[in-house]
Parts: sequence; C-alpha cells; structure tokens
Amino acid sequence: MNEKVRAGYDRIAEEYARGRDDFKNQSYLERFIEFLRPGSSILDVGCGSGFPVIRFLSEQGYAVFGIDISPRQIELARSNVPQAQFEVLDMQVLGENQYAVAGIVALYAIFHIDRVEHGRLLKILHGFLPRGGPLLITMGGSEWEGSEPDFYGTEMLWSHFGPEHNRELVLEAGFTVMLDEIDTSGGERHQVILATA
Repeated sequence: MNEKVRAGYDRIAEEYARGRDDFKNQSYLERFIEFLRPGSSILDVGCGSGFPVIRFLSEQGYAVFGIDISPRQIELARSNVPQAQFEVLDMQVLGENQYAVAGIVALYAIFHIDRVEHGRLLKILHGFLPRGGPLLITMGGSEWEGSEPDFYGTEMLWSHFGPEHNRELVLEAGFTVMLDEIDTSGGERHQVILATA
C-alpha cells in the first residue's frame, strides 16, 4: 500500500498542492495552537508540500518538522517553506520516542495506511508529546477501504474506520478528545479530531 501511495503523490505533487486551498483548515489550526507556547516544536506527519499547513504554522513562529512518504512532496515543501525542516519518511516506520515535540498535526494522511495500523500509530504519536500536548488529525468520515482510480489523475488508496471507532482509537492511545466533528470543506467528508496527550 505504501509504495502505491508514495508513487501516486510523487506523480501528482504539484496538482494536489494547488487543490489543497479547497480544504479550510485554518480554524482548526488556530484551535490547535491555543494549546502551545509561542515558538514550540511541531511535527507534521504526512506534510505534503508544506502548504498551507506548515507555512501557516511557521508564519506563527513555530518550529515545524515535516515528514512525508513522497520525495517529490518533500522537495516542494523545502522550496515552499525553507525555514522548516523536512525528511522523507514513511509514518508506518515511526518508532517509540523517535521524536519529542510539543504538538503534532496529521491532516489527510493517516487514512493512507492500513487501518489496522491506525491504533498503533496513534500510540506512537502519543509518546512523542508531553502531557497536555495537542494532536490535530483528520480521519475517515465513514468506514471504507479501497482505491480511487482518478485521484488528481492517479490511483490512490484509502483505509479507514468510521468516526465512532476512530474516536475510540484516539482515546485508547491515551488522548483526551477536545474537538470531534465532520468537516465537509473541499467537497469531501473528513473527521477532524483535536486531542491532548
């Protein structure tokens, strides 16, 4: 699954970046940073081209580190937000205590790995945060696994549970849920969860 996701995002990197403006995330990001001190460190898991999320967070003065499975996306991110740091990395290989950050963002990313791995990943991310550290994620708005043949011109894979089970996974990972709602901006349905460690 990860190889197809990597190849797909490499192919569509520029076009996907242009389409990201359709998703209105700033209000969620503003809620997220309420839990952070100025200048805090943030990890963006599945950061894509760095726009608009990392650019927004960097402009607010946060020290952001982004990881993404797609080398082309990371290449664009380094160009778009040179003040941030980036690494080509598959979120599925993240290990315990690999990072220590004040907050974590993972938007439109987790559902590109097999849903049986979601709970484990959330527990790993919990371990990167201090007590009270915020996590902002998007999850599937309904239960589904499969492929879309024409996602910005390429095949793309998704794997996710429905909102109730997603929330359970977040709670089981040790988080306290502060916000849980369905967002329909961009013409799609995503569950947005803001939680604290």
